[in-house]
Amino acid sequence: MLKASSVIPADRWPASECRATVTLAHHDRHRRRIRLTADDGTAFLLDLAEASVLRHGDGLKLEGGGYIEVRAAPEPLVEVRAELPELLARLAWHLGNRHLPAEIHGDRILIRDDHVIVDMLKGLGAAVRHIEAPFDPEGGAYGQHNHDPAHPYGLGSHYGHGHHHHDHDH
Repeated sequence: MLKASSVIPADRWPASECRATVTLAHHDRHRRRIRLTADDGTAFLLDLAEASVLRHGDGLKLEGGGYIEVRAAPEPLVEVRAELPELLARLAWHLGNRHLPAEIHGDRILIRDDHVIVDMLKGLGAAVRHIEAPFDPEGGAYGQHNHDPAHPYGLGSHYGHGHHHHDHDH
């Protein structure tokens, strides 16, 4: 059986060596050791030294050569937008204050659906809509291991990881 024993951040592994993809929902992307099946049916063992968050675009390095690319599966999410950047920043603060997994972009925030939180956001002036998209939230400074501790933007950040999929937990 194929075995992957390390995770290489998106855009830091050679795409030409991609042998398959594996599409996982966010709750299935915090792993250490598990048997997985790639999208083409190839079975492989993920066997990491410590539990890691697998992010969209990461490469699982196979022993013997090649990589399996991690894909974030579409999930039901809520897209949060605001008329002014200052309001979006305030909304992000309120979400962070509640320790909710959130994927933060310059013009929107993606969260899991929670009617209590959605009502709070609407009350604060947010424009919200339900969407289906991959979910790749910020890792956060607590409770998750970042696979790239030298990253200039700190723990768990994905800035600079070259995410090309912009319609994109704990």
